[in-house]
Formats: sequence, C-alpha cells, structure tokens
Amino acid sequence: MWEKGFEKGTVFLPQLLMSAEAAKAAFEVIKAAMDGSGQAQEKKGTIILATVKGDIHDIGKNIVKWLLLENYSYEVIDLGRDVPPEVIVKEAVERQVALVGLSALMTTTVPSMEETIRQLRAASVTVKVMVGGAVLTEDYARTIGADAYCRDAMASVNYAEQVFGA
Repeated sequence: MWEKGFEKGTVFLPQLLMSAEAAKAAFEVIKAAMDGSGQAQEKKGTIILATVKGDIHDIGKNIVKWLLLENYSYEVIDLGRDVPPEVIVKEAVERQVALVGLSALMTTTVPSMEETIRQLRAASVTVKVMVGGAVLTEDYARTIGADAYCRDAMASVNYAEQVFGA
C-alpha cells in the first residue's frame, strides 16, 4: 500500500498525511454506521497510546489507533503527542492497563521512549510496552527495554492479541 511507497521514496510525507486523514474520515463514517446499528462490540482490552516527549509527529500512532486497534475492538486511550513520561506512567497506573504503545519518529526523541519505559518499570506497574516508529529497529527496541517492537501498524494488533489473549 502507500506505506510501501513511502519506504521506496515514491510517496512522500504530505501524501502519507493526506491518506491517513482520508482513511480516518472513512472509518469515522463506518464507525458511526456500526454504532447506529445497535450492535455494540465488546471491548477486548484497553491500550494507552502516546507519542513520546519531544516528538510532535503522530501519524504512525494515529494510523495504529484509527485504522486498526479501534477496529479490532480495543479501547484506545490516546494521550496525544509530545507526552512526558510522567503522564504516561500516571495514566497506566490509574487505569491499570495491560498494554502501552509508544511512538517516536525522530532519533532525537528515542531517549524519551527509553525514559518512559524505565519509569513504567520503576513504578512497578504490570504493563507490557510495545514501541514503533520510523527510526526504531527490533534490536534497539530490545535495548531500551520494550516488550515488543511493532514494525508496522498490523504488528501492534498482533501483539495486542497476544497480550489480551484475543
């Protein structure tokens, strides 16, 4: 799809952003129609998503949320972008979620991702952490203490299915 074009350099960020916005609008229409059908989907679990402190790029997080996790019946608490570690930890503790997803697009913000994971572990909260972003690799995700590296949006769904046993 378009993400393959982005990787090959045939699709550029403005096109990627426009595609994501169009997809969001389409899914909002579908979601409204499904909500109006009276057939409520039971939620499989609750997941916190955040783009880490210092990073204002949330296209990846939004794709994961809008296009996949919500459509696979997960409740997603979207903390937004440029989110300090303390806010993520506070929400994870208060809501007692089983899974937190962190996103970083820039190499300069990956240390914030590592700090967030460190603070989650220090808070002794029982939570799995999945990470994703253009600058991450599986090896690096393991180095910073993440439980899972999600190379693409579908990998986040696959990992959520493991965590929640769905």
